[in-house]
Amino acid sequence: MNIFKCGDEQEFYQTYAKSIMSQISSTLENMMSNAKEFISSLLPKVALSDPTGQYELSFGLDVKSNPIGEDILDLPQRIATKKGKKIIACIDEFQQIGEFAGSARFQKILRNHWQEQSDVAYVLYGSKKHMMLNIFGEYNSPFYRFGDILFLPKISNKDWCDYIVGRFSNTGKSISPDVASYLAERVDNHSYYVQQLAQACWLRSTVSCSESVVDSALESIMDSLNLQFLNTMDSLTEKQRNYLCAVADGVEHFSSTETLSRYKLGTNGNVRIMRDALRKRDIIDVEGKRVFIQDPMFLLWLKTQYRTF
Repeated sequence: MNIFKCGDEQEFYQTYAKSIMSQISSTLENMMSNAKEFISSLLPKVALSDPTGQYELSFGLDVKSNPIGEDILDLPQRIATKKGKKIIACIDEFQQIGEFAGSARFQKILRNHWQEQSDVAYVLYGSKKHMMLNIFGEYNSPFYRFGDILFLPKISNKDWCDYIVGRFSNTGKSISPDVASYLAERVDNHSYYVQQLAQACWLRSTVSCSESVVDSALESIMDSLNLQFLNTMDSLTEKQRNYLCAVADGVEHFSSTETLSRYKLGTNGNVRIMRDALRKRDIIDVEGKRVFIQDPMFLLWLKTQYRTF
């Protein structure tokens, strides 16, 4: 399940229940039976949503006047016990719970229920590293040491190359290994952008894809992101924008007199404050002494379309 659009715990509970029920139900009749057995208190409604036979679960309960209780969190364990199976619940964009009102309280509720479930394992992942570390790495956090923390490495350029070449071939088009490798390299092997760029290149290719097609598609994507990146920069202070330009230029020694003067960063104290603020917003990350911009398209945009130094 993906909880990116969940704004509070009630929306979380609804998404949680719907996702679990849909995953354990292979047919419409199965969904209706499971809904009646496991979540009848939510007044479930199951309906066909389109001509292809897809069905959709909704609830007749008015959560504003009758909020869903926290016992819904025990749903997967109840299902596992009833069916004699193990369940793995995967929740994407889990950092979103950190944005809920009363987040600490809600995190305690989640942990209190989940840690007692012997037949359910939870895989909690997210795209905002700093926010995820706040939830799982802070000593005072309810989820501290809830489980192992894994940082997934990027998919290798070779694997992307093989995948892209294969996908083009499967659709009757071609792209050479060199061009496929170039495509992935242009967006630093970033999973989302590699797929977005590959799709754009496929749409622009009638028979085969060349580097010029990759460059054209990349420029088009960059144009579509221009306003988003401008809004990001507008939300920053002047010195924070200057700091990002320095990072984009590959600066390593931010405390040097030359760097402080050229990029108008102020004092060493300012540099540390700006670094921490930008890291908190997941715009940059720090590994040892290396500071880098997380979004490769944002980095490319800074280098090619936002130059002030």
